[in-house]
Amino acid sequence: MKIEVLGTERRRRWSLQDKLQIVEETMQPGVTVTDVARRHGLAPSVVFTWRRLAREGRLGDAGPAFMPVEITPVPVQTTPVASPSRRTGLIEIVLGRGRRIRVDREVDAEALRRVLQVVESLS
Repeated sequence: MKIEVLGTERRRRWSLQDKLQIVEETMQPGVTVTDVARRHGLAPSVVFTWRRLAREGRLGDAGPAFMPVEITPVPVQTTPVASPSRRTGLIEIVLGRGRRIRVDREVDAEALRRVLQVVESLS
């Protein structure tokens, strides 16, 4: 089991394998989450969170990651916008600092969630 201590805050980084091992320990008959957490020097709430994430299949999710993005200027429209019936699926999300994200109704929800998390973290 590899444990890294970073800086003076003493925060540990647990590998996915270690997390899965700890979650497995909590599933054994007669074992409590609190006992397992104490044995590993963790708060029980952390272990409960790992159990929930494991149940949802998201324990190994690394979270937001950088992805290539191309920023292009938006041309100024001199002609009227297309009829509303053709644009009903357009969604515009207005963020702080003049940022906007426009997507159509066919956008992948998971990809949009990750983009919004990254943009929020930049604010």
